[in-house]
Amino acid sequence: MNSTVSAMLGRLRHCWLEAALAAGVTLTAVTAAYAASADLSPPRIAPGPQAVAPAAAPVAPPAPPPAMFECGEPVPGRSVNSPFGLRRMPWEKHGRLHEGVDIAAPVGMPVLAVADGVITRAGNSPSYGRFVEVKHVEGLVSFYAHLGRIDPRAKPGVAVLGGRAIGKIGSSGTSTGPHVHFEIRQDDRPLNPVAFIGREFATADDLPLQTAARYSRRVRVAHVSFIPEAKRALMEGPRKSGKADKEDRPRATLTFTAKSADTAGVEASAMVPAAEPVIPTAG
Repeated sequence: MNSTVSAMLGRLRHCWLEAALAAGVTLTAVTAAYAASADLSPPRIAPGPQAVAPAAAPVAPPAPPPAMFECGEPVPGRSVNSPFGLRRMPWEKHGRLHEGVDIAAPVGMPVLAVADGVITRAGNSPSYGRFVEVKHVEGLVSFYAHLGRIDPRAKPGVAVLGGRAIGKIGSSGTSTGPHVHFEIRQDDRPLNPVAFIGREFATADDLPLQTAARYSRRVRVAHVSFIPEAKRALMEGPRKSGKADKEDRPRATLTFTAKSADTAGVEASAMVPAAEPVIPTAG
């Protein structure tokens, strides 16, 4: 009995070992098959369109500094018809310095400040008629005369921008027709405006002060189409009786030191109190 039982237990143990061995082999095979079929690596993403980095914006070069003095035109589009230099009017016997330029234009056309500045004077003169004066950088001064009208905003002490209207074309004062007499000065020295009009100057060293102060020694005779009433008597000369003395002669044509505002000359400033501004010779 014991031997029979032992034999049976031996067979059961042998079957159990075979079953365990078979199960192990099967499990190993299944695991290997699963590992072979399964992709355990991270999932792959299909490639899409490549992102393009935005192109760097071009770097603009630094802007140049603003011009120290930019001079525009007092009457845009109009040319100078009477230049800077020595000139003799029909009622004069001697030439004198025309300290600016004349620019003819229709009555009522705007007259513009040529650059930023501050209005220092605006008023009326017997010779220059209605006028406006503007002070700019580096002691430069622009002067506009024979205006038909002064802009109501153009008052002493008021800042004005270049290109802003300060008046209108007219023929006030001792004028031979509608125009503006335009001057540029520095320290009361007249400079040729043509050297400045329409130009920009980056620094004070660029200003054409020496060139603009020069003028020809030749006297140019002015041709005018209209003689102001105040000047017609000067052209009549001595009385027809032939008995005229020096008092009857038009002294304003013989000297630069006339005592009237209409014929003020280069030495007229000596007769004006120091506190009063000197209005330059009419042009």
